[in-house]
Formats: sequence, C-alpha cells, structure tokens
Amino acid sequence: MYFLDPTSPELGQSRTSLPNSFVPSVRWGIGIDAEDFRLSPTASSDRFSFHLAQPPSPLLAGYWDLRRRIFCEEQGLFKDSDRDEQDAIAYPIAAVAHTGDAAGQVVGVVRILESSPRVWYGGRLGVDAAFRRQNQIGKGLIWKAVTTANAWGCDRFLATVQIQNVRFFQRLHWQSLDELEIRGLAHHLMEADLNYYQPARMLRPRRQAA
Repeated sequence: MYFLDPTSPELGQSRTSLPNSFVPSVRWGIGIDAEDFRLSPTASSDRFSFHLAQPPSPLLAGYWDLRRRIFCEEQGLFKDSDRDEQDAIAYPIAAVAHTGDAAGQVVGVVRILESSPRVWYGGRLGVDAAFRRQNQIGKGLIWKAVTTANAWGCDRFLATVQIQNVRFFQRLHWQSLDELEIRGLAHHLMEADLNYYQPARMLRPRRQAA
C-alpha cells in the first residue's frame, strides 16, 4: 500500500497512561511525547508508534532504507532512489515496531509537505512487506500524517492513491476527487475529511535538512 505525491480516542494523557512501548522507545533514543500515541480508534496498539523523523533522529536511516526497498526494489517505480526535490520541504514520519525481532525498527513510512499555503499533501506511504497484514500501521501513519498537518495550518490534505487502495482510504474518511495516471498506474486524487482528523497538539518544528 502506498500513495505518491503529485507532488477518536486519545492515548497517553500522561506518562503513566502511555502504552508499554514508551519505555523501550526511550531506550532506542527516539524522542517521544504523548502526541506520538494519538492514533485513530482502529489503529490503536501498543505494538507500534508513529513519529516525526527530523534530523538528527536515529529513525531517519530506517526511513530512507524502507522507502528505497518499497519504491525502488519492490515496486520498481524508481531506479536507484525515490528521493526528489520535495524531500527538501517534506516532513518524514516513521512507524516503529515495539515487539518481536523487529523491535526498534522502522516498519512504515510517509511524508507530508505543504505544497502551497495551507494545502498539504501526503506521499510515499509504505509498510514493510512483513507487516502489511496489520492494517493498523497504514491507518496509524495516515492518522499521524493528517492530524499533524491539521495542527500546523491545513485547510486541505490531499494524496494521490493507487486505485486498489481507494476503498481503504474511503473507509478512513477520504473522498475521491479525480482519476489520474501516474507512472503508468491508475490513481485517484483524494482528500481527507479534516473534521474527522482533529489537529494534533504538537508544534511545527523548524525545517531542517533531511
């Protein structure tokens, strides 16, 4: 599951109410606050958490590696790298596993960017192949992406979604606006319902080079 750019209940009101994953995340050197656990009702889990991966985050290496594996090696949409000029203004988001052999590893990715004032796009959404049966990762990434942008000044949040994933997004309160073709694949331009994705409480960080 992924989309390309053309480019609910709250968990963790205090440290004592955070999921068990809070402690190992600190051990891995990942900066966490309660906002990282604001997930959609259908994505809530103590097995995964979702984080902005701003430099010098230790998550960035895993973020770039998973993007390359999904979009270059697996999907063949790019040859050697899927990075582009939009990464200079995008904010990376990573899903981190908290259990099993993959504990501490990046298992999902997405980026968000403000393409024009108050208009945001999500893109490069992908989940590690070993975790795709667990829909909560994709849902959690989408929730984190839209609620974050909504907190930073967002009137519209858009994404181009591969046709096989359109119904999945519709169930998550997105609507299709148009049909289009990107790199030879059928997509829908879709928009999130910002009334459903209430703003997160985190401040927008100063942009740093990724």
